[in-house]
Amino acid sequence: MRALLQRVSRASVTVEGRKVGRIGPGLVILLGVAHRDSSHDARLLAQKVAYLRIFPNQEGRLHFSLLDTGGQALIVSQFTLLADTHKGRRPSFTDAAPPDQAKVLYEQFVGVLGDIGVKVVTGHFQELMQVELINDGPVTLLLDTQD
Repeated sequence: MRALLQRVSRASVTVEGRKVGRIGPGLVILLGVAHRDSSHDARLLAQKVAYLRIFPNQEGRLHFSLLDTGGQALIVSQFTLLADTHKGRRPSFTDAAPPDQAKVLYEQFVGVLGDIGVKVVTGHFQELMQVELINDGPVTLLLDTQD
C-alpha cells in the first residue's frame, strides 16, 4: 500500500463537475493499493498517517501530527501510484490490486483513520476526479508498507 501525503492549507475534490468534498488545513492523501496488500497494511498505514509528525511547531520544526493539530484528511484512491515505469514508455499497473480488493482495503484505511479521530473526507472510488489543493510548505511524503 502506498500513500502520497501532501500537507495542505485547504483542498477539494470534484467529480463530474460537482464538489464532493473539501477540507481546511490537513493532508491530501493519494492512496494506492497493491495486489499483495492486506487489512494489516491498511491499519498500519492509517496509524502511521495519523501520528506522523509533519506539522510545524512555533520554531518551524516538524513536531505535530494530524491528530495533534485537529487537521482533516482528504483521501483519494490513486492506483497510478503503483505504476512500474522501468521498461518502455508506457507505465505498467500489474502491481495494482484489482478494483474489488482495492476498494475494500481503501475503505478499511479510511475507516481506521476516522476511528482514530481524524476527520476524513473522500473522493469517489474508481471515478475520474479533479483535486485542487494549496500545498503547505510544501511538505510531500511517500509512505509505502512494502519498504
